[in-house]
Amino acid sequence: MTACAVGDCERAAAPGAPAPLCLQHLALSADWVGQEFGTEDLLPSPCPACGSRLGVRYPSGWLCAVCEWAYGTSPDGALPRPRVDVVYYIRFGDRMKIGTTSNLRQRMAKLWHEDLVALERGGRARERARHAQFARARLGTSEWFELAPELVAHTEVLRAGVDDPWSLYARWISEAVAAHG
Repeated sequence: MTACAVGDCERAAAPGAPAPLCLQHLALSADWVGQEFGTEDLLPSPCPACGSRLGVRYPSGWLCAVCEWAYGTSPDGALPRPRVDVVYYIRFGDRMKIGTTSNLRQRMAKLWHEDLVALERGGRARERARHAQFARARLGTSEWFELAPELVAHTEVLRAGVDDPWSLYARWISEAVAAHG
């Protein structure tokens, strides 16, 4: 058993620790690192700028981990929310809807769906292009499509490297906020 490497500490080093330190000295080290570099954690409530729940906690306060908004401050109410047009792909049962919106949260609240499958930036022109691209799978003249292999493959490409489409949307919103100052 290895002893803790700190001075005259007689406790045993924690098994598997990255450095030969006892649990108490590891905890002190973690606290020091957290003060210096922050600790990633859930924000107390969603970020008012981008909606993310992930934050970095410092002794002086929180920052949003997505847009770096100083948590606890309010976005300038006089500034309009930036417009970010997206094409969304939602699934309900064995069909998928391809639509567009500039307010994703509001739109998703109004639509029956089981899963927000994927997102891509773009407005009406991109939506029309996707409707034409997958026309063979279209259900009548609606925005709903059969789960055709080519449509599923397209959404898999859009989702590559994206764990959660909402986090992608939050990043786009935060980029738009930053671009508008």
